Amino acid sequence: MKQRIITAIVALAIFIPILILGGIWLEVAAAVLAVIAMSEIFIMRKRIIVSSSFFVSAIGVLLVTFPDSYFRWLPSFISRLDLIYIAVAALLLVTVATKNRTTYDDAAISALSIFYIGTGFHNLIAVRNDAGLDTLLFALIIVWLTDSGAYFVGRAIGKHKLWPAISPNKTWEGSIGGNVVALIFAAIYLQFFPQMYSFWPMMGIALVLSVFGQLGDLIESALKRYYGVKDSGKILPGHGGILDRFDSLLLVLPLVHLFGLISLH
Repeated sequence: MKQRIITAIVALAIFIPILILGGIWLEVAAAVLAVIAMSEIFIMRKRIIVSSSFFVSAIGVLLVTFPDSYFRWLPSFISRLDLIYIAVAALLLVTVATKNRTTYDDAAISALSIFYIGTGFHNLIAVRNDAGLDTLLFALIIVWLTDSGAYFVGRAIGKHKLWPAISPNKTWEGSIGGNVVALIFAAIYLQFFPQMYSFWPMMGIALVLSVFGQLGDLIESALKRYYGVKDSGKILPGHGGILDRFDSLLLVLPLVHLFGLISLH
């Protein structure tokens, strides 16, 4: 627990100033985190990081992560989506070059991870730089308090397992408790920092984000259970890897865009 607390304090001391600064600072940080997260996918699958497959996957996840403004130099007949397709095609060519040591299944997992990870971190940049720090904090508070509320309520009164085949420690009581805690704090937050919509629509959005935050956590749990690992990585002592810390946000932040709280660029 002591190591976990120390890691959290150090991580927040680095992460919070970057969120406040936004701009290029956050764009670089998001790019680094996205590449690390991609490396964790490879490590969980016991694949070699120093490889052509990982190099192409890293390029692909960066193409998705960076905002469109990074690609204004492209001629009008080429879009960023075209570049992403080229990266996916390159993954398929790797299967030929390696004589199926890297298989079609490997390429498919990498392609899925490019969009899963890249879209999440792309929206981290977009929410902060387009919608503003207050909207990003709204999403972060919901995710963090849902997680904390679910943990403490679950430990106190949790009896009915939520999804034992995927995450045996989670309970329905904890899950609902996490939603309630997040909604209480969302209601308080909205009094001081109103968002794009009026109070009750924003509370509805907060509930959806809280639920999908937990689903993002379950997706990561399913991934780790499938590959037989406890954590996605070891970069954060006591907390695991980048995917372990950002699993909920990778699902929640794109929803912030889908609800029209930002104008994605």
